[in-house]
Amino acid sequence: MTIKSLLLGSAAALAAVSGAQAADAIVAAEPEPMEYVRVCDAFGTGYFYIPGTETCLKIGGFIRFQTSFGPDEVNKRQGWGKNGTSDWDSFSRAYISFDAKSDTEFGTLTGFFAAEFNADNDTDGGDSLIDVDEAYIQLGGLKAGFFYSWWDKGLNGESDSIGNVTEFNSIAYLYDGGSFQAGIAIDELEGQTTKSNGVGVEAIVSATLGGVSFDLLGGYDTEAEEGAIRALLSADLGPGTFQVAGIWASDPNAYWNASEWTVAASYAFKATDKLKITPGAQYWGDYKFNSDLDRWRAGVTLDYAITEGLATRVSVQYNKEDLTATTDRDYVSGFVRLQRNF
Repeated sequence: MTIKSLLLGSAAALAAVSGAQAADAIVAAEPEPMEYVRVCDAFGTGYFYIPGTETCLKIGGFIRFQTSFGPDEVNKRQGWGKNGTSDWDSFSRAYISFDAKSDTEFGTLTGFFAAEFNADNDTDGGDSLIDVDEAYIQLGGLKAGFFYSWWDKGLNGESDSIGNVTEFNSIAYLYDGGSFQAGIAIDELEGQTTKSNGVGVEAIVSATLGGVSFDLLGGYDTEAEEGAIRALLSADLGPGTFQVAGIWASDPNAYWNASEWTVAASYAFKATDKLKITPGAQYWGDYKFNSDLDRWRAGVTLDYAITEGLATRVSVQYNKEDLTATTDRDYVSGFVRLQRNF
């Protein structure tokens, strides 16, 4: 009896040990730690770290619906393949941008890409257009790629036009001293005229003092062998911002080809937290580089913030221009726009 009990006890002990070893052999895999998206506040709002990197990314854009009006408005957007006589036209646009930034020993490294997706009535192949708006690399003050030049900067409102071609494949450097900036850019001008190997050179100096800023910009077109100079002044004045600009060109060139000279002004009046009213005007002297012709435009632009991320803009402009030395025409143009920003 004692021997039997001893054998049974030994067998039970062996079974327990075997069971414990078997249990220890099965090890459940621990879950991988989840890496949450982290907010990056080093470059402003809206950036987040790309998981696993120290690169910050910001995604933005807008959706726009717009109806424009004016003589033959349906044909005015180049590259859209329009063919009609309507004095009004509606279209929609989606814009999306990706802005990647990181710190380096040479300064901030930026990679930026933005694209437009335009939709009209699809009556022909050109009415819906996908366009690369910008694509560039920037390291500190050095910038290379396809981007808007300094000539793209305009006045508040929609009454002015103070640049011709404003987007190039370029290499630019801008020194930023805070209240003082100076820059130079080399632009590819191939295709702007019939000449080959065209290159453009831009140079700008800017200064800011309190609520007043001033830009002096020049551009020289080696294809046309002509240039243009533009001055722009902006000042905080009362409840708004006053701006004035002037351009002189030696002859038509890639940077300015509308007239020998022009002056423009606007005043952006902040009526309420949601409503801004901007009257403006522009005069073109020696229009189309003909001393017998001139042109002028005057109008008003209304901006209203409906709610956060949703705004509307309405522009109405009166235009008068000489067609020949003895004939002219006048007309009203403008647009109504609804835009959702994100």
